[in-house]
Amino acid sequence: MNIKSPPPRSSAEPDWALLRVFLAVAQHGSLSRAAQQVDSSQPTLSRQMTLLESQVGAALFERTQRGLRLTEAGQALRLPAQRMQEQAREWSLLAAGRAMSLQGTVRLTASEMVSAYLLPAVLRGLRQTHPEIQIELLASNAVENLLEREADIALRMKRPTQSGLIARKLADLPLGLYAHRDYVAARGQPSVATMERHDWVGHDRSDQMLRGFRAAGFEVTREFFAFRCDNQLVAWQAVLGGLGIGIGLIQVAAQSHELVRVLREVKLPSLPLWLAAHRELRGTPRLKLVFDTLAAGLAPP
Repeated sequence: MNIKSPPPRSSAEPDWALLRVFLAVAQHGSLSRAAQQVDSSQPTLSRQMTLLESQVGAALFERTQRGLRLTEAGQALRLPAQRMQEQAREWSLLAAGRAMSLQGTVRLTASEMVSAYLLPAVLRGLRQTHPEIQIELLASNAVENLLEREADIALRMKRPTQSGLIARKLADLPLGLYAHRDYVAARGQPSVATMERHDWVGHDRSDQMLRGFRAAGFEVTREFFAFRCDNQLVAWQAVLGGLGIGIGLIQVAAQSHELVRVLREVKLPSLPLWLAAHRELRGTPRLKLVFDTLAAGLAPP
């Protein structure tokens, strides 16, 4: 990017595509990280910023040891650009809420385990009855922002707190401790007294399981888990592969006849399953149909 002030030229009507990139670079202070956000490349963003600076007639960023920093001109333009972004999001939501046709795409987001093990059966029925609806699924344990249209509908293990959303609690999903039957045959049935003698599957960097064990009265450290991985699907496959004892949704474990439930005396909390959508989109027939289908398909019998 040309950091020196380009020659001034007459201002044109603002190009939203360029302003969107400008805000991404301003937020991240890096062309590479901004490129990931807007699904583009670093050279493309550099050219776009040069074009925007040419239109404005002033440099918008300056390089520092920590990355790109807004110049005085960039700071002055950031707030108006943010206002345009908010208005564009509002327009998008309102326009989507007016779409009366069932044909189109619905973007869902759910955790890795829910995406892999609970959603396919529900979505199979939806595809059979409504093939005109296409589904995009973002399998992620991060909390996507429905207000910014990162997804239309979200399934999460905690209640959404953002204003402007409607949310429905579908179920409390019980957890259990499981091991492969070959592991139990080789190592014996674990008990509370022998827990430390067994191999456990846990998280790597996340302290979620550590906090869970301590809440249940078991003071364990990271080294308690012989196999550690933060990816829930990989950790669950490790349990299925006989690497040790792990925690899983009872509803998911029931899909494998190779697993044995162990340590039933250890009380584990249930995970709440919430369904959420933006209230503007809830009135769209396509979104409403998928929302209601998920609610019916994932609710307890």
